Amino acid sequence: MKRGIHFIFLFISLLVFPQKGPVDTTQIIIPNRYNSVEAQTKPYVIMISADGFRYDYAKKYNATNLLHLAKQGVQAKAMLPSYPSITFPNHWSLTTGLYPSHHGLIDNYFYDYKRKEAYALSNRKTAEDGSWYGGLPLWGLAEKNNILTASMMWVGSASDAGGKRPTYYYPYHEKFTPSEKVEKVVNWLKLPEDKRPHFISLYFPEVDGSGHHFGPDAEETKAAVHLVDQAIGELVQKVNYLGLKNVNFIFVSDHGMIQVDGGVPLEIPEILFNKERFDFYNSQTLLRVVVKNPAEVKEVYKELKNHKTDDYEVYLDKKLPKYLHFSSKDDRYNRIGQIILLPKAPKIFLEKGKKTSVGKHGYDPRIVPEMKATFYAWGPEFKNDLVINEFENVNIYPLVAEIFNLKLEQPIDGKLKVLKNVLK
Repeated sequence: MKRGIHFIFLFISLLVFPQKGPVDTTQIIIPNRYNSVEAQTKPYVIMISADGFRYDYAKKYNATNLLHLAKQGVQAKAMLPSYPSITFPNHWSLTTGLYPSHHGLIDNYFYDYKRKEAYALSNRKTAEDGSWYGGLPLWGLAEKNNILTASMMWVGSASDAGGKRPTYYYPYHEKFTPSEKVEKVVNWLKLPEDKRPHFISLYFPEVDGSGHHFGPDAEETKAAVHLVDQAIGELVQKVNYLGLKNVNFIFVSDHGMIQVDGGVPLEIPEILFNKERFDFYNSQTLLRVVVKNPAEVKEVYKELKNHKTDDYEVYLDKKLPKYLHFSSKDDRYNRIGQIILLPKAPKIFLEKGKKTSVGKHGYDPRIVPEMKATFYAWGPEFKNDLVINEFENVNIYPLVAEIFNLKLEQPIDGKLKVLKNVLK
């Protein structure tokens, strides 16, 4: 069975995660850092993200390890991604407690008109440049309090965002199997007490890749769920064998997945192709429009509104629903745009000649339940056999800070009161 799962990982990797040229897989260690005496007495928290692991996948595909572990601890009926329900914005929300409009990563790709530069997840230069990222990530908060941390390819962890990188980290690549990642995490926990990380963030991309390429109901996606589930089982077993005290696990995802109507996509309004007047950024489940002459915004909005179909909505940015926290009032970095076109799931916007994937995310999770994410937590700090209602993902940050008894250094959107009852 194990050989079969590893073959599936290789198959998925070749199809979904192709990487050209040589890849540097070397660990980076920041020298001359040590846990304080107090830090050595702190709990351990291993926060795991399985990208695209929809809220119902564990039950849908019988992820036996996760279901068993969740039963031992706390499980949410679902977790609400921040808007838009996209990978980079939500991973940074999970680790900063801020909505995307407040931390600045409003999409996987965007243009900053003040900097006159574009940010792209695929560009290592921007992805590792901390000046793009607002907020203080959990590893930065911990390191400032002399608690060592480590990260296995979490979004932004290879950057100096917030002032401090994790003590141990790897620049992003997709060469390690889930089992290899588990082994490296276990090795971190075998380090001497003064060098051992107490907060570890770990990232698995396989479920998201399969969901995009094959769809959420495909056998390949089921196999990817089982692959990650097996890795979690290995991780917990090997960590337990170390005999460390007070090791806690938080398993999350950034968003869910839905099969989209890529065969009959929505046409982008012709007017927007006038590059002298507009820039637009199409995430397919979200289309942001920048009107270069601000005096034209209302006129353009009316024209787009008058010519729209029933398959999408047109909003002025300041008129978006407040609960999305994605309006002009929230846009601290002026990166969103003045007009937003929101397709109704499973519809997407697609430019002529462009290709799309079978599965997508990015929609409003309160309207499209397939966007909802997963939250499970277990360990000595957490209550047992507790099921909680859905909550917003920004609330995980203050929960982790509370476990470490750390004072928040910056204002955040998350509130400790939302999840405090999950702790013993």
